[in-house]
Amino acid sequence: MPFAFQHDYTLSGLNTFGLPCVAQRYGEILSASQLTGLVRRGALADAPPLILGGGSNLLLPETLAATVLHIRIPGHALVGSDDDHHFVRAGAGENWHDFVRWTLEMGWPGLENLSLIPGTVGAAPVQNIGAYGLEIKDRFFALEAVDLRNGTIVTLDAADCRFAYRDSLFKHEGAGRFVITAVTFRLPKRWTPLTRYGELARELGARGLIDPSPLQVSDAVCAIRRRKLPDPARLGNAGSFFKNPVVSPAQFEMLRARFPEMPAYLQDDGRHKLAAGWLIEQAGWRGRSLGPVGMYEGQALVMVNQGGATRRDVEALADSVQRSVRERFDVTLEMEPVRP
Repeated sequence: MPFAFQHDYTLSGLNTFGLPCVAQRYGEILSASQLTGLVRRGALADAPPLILGGGSNLLLPETLAATVLHIRIPGHALVGSDDDHHFVRAGAGENWHDFVRWTLEMGWPGLENLSLIPGTVGAAPVQNIGAYGLEIKDRFFALEAVDLRNGTIVTLDAADCRFAYRDSLFKHEGAGRFVITAVTFRLPKRWTPLTRYGELARELGARGLIDPSPLQVSDAVCAIRRRKLPDPARLGNAGSFFKNPVVSPAQFEMLRARFPEMPAYLQDDGRHKLAAGWLIEQAGWRGRSLGPVGMYEGQALVMVNQGGATRRDVEALADSVQRSVRERFDVTLEMEPVRP
């Protein structure tokens, strides 16, 4: 059956913030070959399409004059192993959390700290998602993507992807060029739990788990996230709304002198990562609203749609929060969600 786009398609139910949006043209992609066919027929020649996964990191406008490609490519399998690792491949359309739990149930640990992060497998490398001391780059092996310039399928390794904190090639030169269709992860056979992150260590301690299993670590992460983050099905949100800022040693020393209780995490390059949620709370925004949006009472880092919000409402609150944090701490917060 030939591929057919749908026109004037509503995306309100396809973004976790629940923002109203009507796209000019929409289509579901179920295989890499389907996408290469569209490119080679010139169906995407007018302008780069918006790539939609789980819709968990998007701030959509009310009208989107673009082609939206909803990546729904399924499948997951063990594709190889060596003395030290299992290699597990998943289609870009797979639900991220379901994939993580499947790897654990199959006895291939390594992704448990990233449990319950919303979104799809294909979106994970774009954002280099991370939580509780682990990032995608730490378990990444390679990915497959379609090059929209010519329809070829390319394989990119970790160096090609240029991973950084919540960043990758796909937010820069690769944006609008590559569409991820599958990702392969390298998972350790000699697994040890990553529990140095304070909140996770406390949760495991409260459960009496000194030597937790991978599934127990995952369960603990899920419990923490469910306490802190609202369910998008009940209260629209895009998860953590701002990136944790990273500051120079000199700026950190000045901040620590003024705010000795400020949480911070030393990075490999000598800089310090600050807790954006703490900064926002100290600036007086936790539980506070501006119109139909507000910073969540349970976690100041999360912005929520309390009903009827548009992107303009979200941006107005984001600007106010950024200004308050900058005035109090001389630190600039950067938004995580993408604004097409």
